[in-house]
Amino acid sequence: MQHDLIAQASNWLAEDPDPETRDELGALIEAGDTDELAARFAGTLQFGTAGLRGELGAGPMRMNRSVVIRAAAGLAAYLRDQGHGGGLVVIGYDARYKSADFARDTAAVMTGAGLRAAVLPRPLPTPVLAYAIRHLGAVAGVEVTASHNPPRDNGYKVYLGDGSQIVPPADGEIAAAIEAVGPLAGVVRPEDGWETLGEEVLEAYLARTDAVLASGSPRTARVVYTALHGVGTSVLTAAFARAGFPAPVLVAEQAEPDPAFPTVAFPNPEEPGAMDLAFATARRAAPDLVIANDPDADRCAVAVPDPAAEGGWRMLRGDEVGALLAAHLVERGVSGVFAESIVSSSLLGRIAGKAGIGHEETLTGFKWIARVDGLRYGYEEALGYCVDPEGVRDKDGITAALLVAELASVLKERGRTLLDLLDDLALVHGLHATDQLSVRVEDLRVIADAMARLREQPPTALAGLAVTSAEDLSRGSEALPPTDGLRYRLEGARVIVRPSGTEPKLKCYLEVVVPVADAASLPAARERGAELLAGIKRDLAAAAGI
Repeated sequence: MQHDLIAQASNWLAEDPDPETRDELGALIEAGDTDELAARFAGTLQFGTAGLRGELGAGPMRMNRSVVIRAAAGLAAYLRDQGHGGGLVVIGYDARYKSADFARDTAAVMTGAGLRAAVLPRPLPTPVLAYAIRHLGAVAGVEVTASHNPPRDNGYKVYLGDGSQIVPPADGEIAAAIEAVGPLAGVVRPEDGWETLGEEVLEAYLARTDAVLASGSPRTARVVYTALHGVGTSVLTAAFARAGFPAPVLVAEQAEPDPAFPTVAFPNPEEPGAMDLAFATARRAAPDLVIANDPDADRCAVAVPDPAAEGGWRMLRGDEVGALLAAHLVERGVSGVFAESIVSSSLLGRIAGKAGIGHEETLTGFKWIARVDGLRYGYEEALGYCVDPEGVRDKDGITAALLVAELASVLKERGRTLLDLLDDLALVHGLHATDQLSVRVEDLRVIADAMARLREQPPTALAGLAVTSAEDLSRGSEALPPTDGLRYRLEGARVIVRPSGTEPKLKCYLEVVVPVADAASLPAARERGAELLAGIKRDLAAAAGI
């Protein structure tokens, strides 16, 4: 066993084109560190509907140049098999460790396979890549990013020519093509021959960002902005300047790209502590809003002044921003379909229904939301908003930030705030309170065991609310393809449990709906909502054994 492992690692080492990971793997072999080698050679990083994502390092279970070259070769083979030989593949990348190397390797592989490759001019937001695919008539796009994952991670996200992320069966077919790639020496990788795009592709994207705003709308909202050490600052500030908003006040410590993410434990605005510097800046600058992007700027987080909140600022939940943007678009008189994933709040459906607008629910992820026929607006509770589906068929933290700033400006002119509008929505549709029980694990078996336990012994009540239906989403339905998840409907509540597709987490999405008689009843309704969510969280954790 040990001899086989050393031989396997030595064979990998002989092919590795990266001096850094060669040195790393050579040291592990020399030290005879079989535990670490076993972890790195336990299989291969699986290519799925999120593409690839994992920790940087040597070996097939890590993100490295060898793994990326194989992924690119498999994607190229798939594209040729689909009749796209000679087509254009656009490649974007963020500012993480190795992102530029992975983008360059991908361009080389595509060029060697007879496709045309074009690389974005510098580290840019993921939505710029999603836009460029359709703008340039590409047959596919690749974004090298690990989004909001920890600093030592990187990833590889694949889009097809419609500008949407891959879904089955394409993901399985690409995975099979990657599996069929032979020795790396057989993958042709020229030194040049691809195009590095100029700033005009970014200019075209920025020119489109104005399209999300209403002509002549007020642009007075003052914003504090953080890119969380990612790539959002230059693009967001340019978009705000073009639109005529006041220049955002930047969180200076987090404004420039830095792959070490030195001021945050996790570069995700939803994580505890990630927004502390933004709130400190806001207390000095007294803006109307705080806006944050995640490191690849496809997500948008929003915080508002709230005297009742600790430190005077309150983060809005993704579901709250999703409902606010929907209400804003309804007031603007838009038509089309509003879509959301099944883990997002049912409030969107009520807003759409009252306005006579179509409403669709999809599986989790913008790869599904973006494919809804007639889509005008889509959102997901994890801070993702698609507000210009004709331009970007994916979540876009830049255009979402513009639309939030427009809404805040409209309300400001009326002497009102985003919190006032949330109260209005609660009075009309009931208070929709959401929360999440999220468990990060070292051992993925913990997640599998929790799912098995819930399937074998589904809860009959949570927080004293009877479970009226228990649905195993892995069986699929007329409305939804199969997915690993469970959905419980309760009297006045809903719970969905699923393993994360991108992180080692079990995620449980909770929603309660509390009727509200009048404005005076709102505080009691909020208290009841919080009490129910806490009870559901407690009882669900016990039922799942987590």
